[in-house]
Amino acid sequence: MVFDTSVVMAILNQEPGQDIGRQHLGGALLSVVNYAEIATNLSRQSLPGAAVKKILTSFDRNVVLLDKATALLAGTLVADTKQYGLSLGDRACLALAVNRNLPVLTSDKAWAEVELPIEVRLIR
Repeated sequence: MVFDTSVVMAILNQEPGQDIGRQHLGGALLSVVNYAEIATNLSRQSLPGAAVKKILTSFDRNVVLLDKATALLAGTLVADTKQYGLSLGDRACLALAVNRNLPVLTSDKAWAEVELPIEVRLIR
């Protein structure tokens, strides 16, 4: 399973759907781009850098680097996803899932509309 940023934020903020994210947390993958998005979101909540780092430490084992093929796919997915407004982080998450042939978990309902060779599961 590959986690979108929204899943981790739901867990951290105890939002609806966090229970589904927690069920898959042990074996989930998280792209390094999404890791950066989570750090950004936490920093926007006025948390100091040391606090952000401490919070994210619990997700370190889940983070994977993107290879060139995955990065290329993330970039080229822009044409297929433009109408859905997907960010680079969204596309990096989807590209990681496609290249690893894994389902992706998100709260973004628009992802279910994108035609991809993977399963998109929603947390809410």
